[in-house]
Amino acid sequence: MTNAEKVAAARDRHSRFVIDSSFVIRLPRRNRAKAGHSSFSARSAFTLIELVVVVGIILILAGLVLSTAGYARKKGARVRAETEIAAMSAACESYKADNGIYPRDSTNNTTDNLAALTASPTPDPRPTSYDPSDSRYSAASFYLYGQLSGNPSGDRSTYTQRSYFQFKPNMLLPSGGTGIVTAIKDPFGNSYGYSTTQQADPSKGFNPTFDLWSTAGTSNATDAAYENAWIKNW
Repeated sequence: MTNAEKVAAARDRHSRFVIDSSFVIRLPRRNRAKAGHSSFSARSAFTLIELVVVVGIILILAGLVLSTAGYARKKGARVRAETEIAAMSAACESYKADNGIYPRDSTNNTTDNLAALTASPTPDPRPTSYDPSDSRYSAASFYLYGQLSGNPSGDRSTYTQRSYFQFKPNMLLPSGGTGIVTAIKDPFGNSYGYSTTQQADPSKGFNPTFDLWSTAGTSNATDAAYENAWIKNW
């Protein structure tokens, strides 16, 4: 075999392993985007009904969370009011041990003017007022503060008498820990009710000692049922 024949035979063998460049392997595309259109699949979008259902579920869950949080806050406020009433009642006992009487304003009668119970109108006995914004609430509450704190003037920087109770700033009105004290504040933001009226008239109080209560954020001048929600020492 001549050299020329050998070269030709080698070329023939090599050509058998060369892949034609015109042969291209193309993988199928299931979701080929049409020319001029977005490749976003319509199947992945939400329908209007689905969005409404999702928003409705979110609103329901939010309502449940808010109602639960509101109940927890109200429950916590009632527990705190019960604790404060018990603590102030104990302080009144200490005051009586030293002074022979419970705190009672015999000069201006502020603690007798606020009655936790009155004989009329009938048939349901009612207090002087269900509204804790009534001036008689703050007047009686302020007197109790002055006697228990040793600060009858209400000036938070001046204490001229013996203290029987250490009031926290959040227990006083006005709020913020500054200004002249005007009343003892309950956890609902209102003045506590304090009355010694039964000592003057047994038909106008519950305890022969003193009546101390919180209206628990309720106020109504005509509905005696509100008194059932009060937090009280009787």
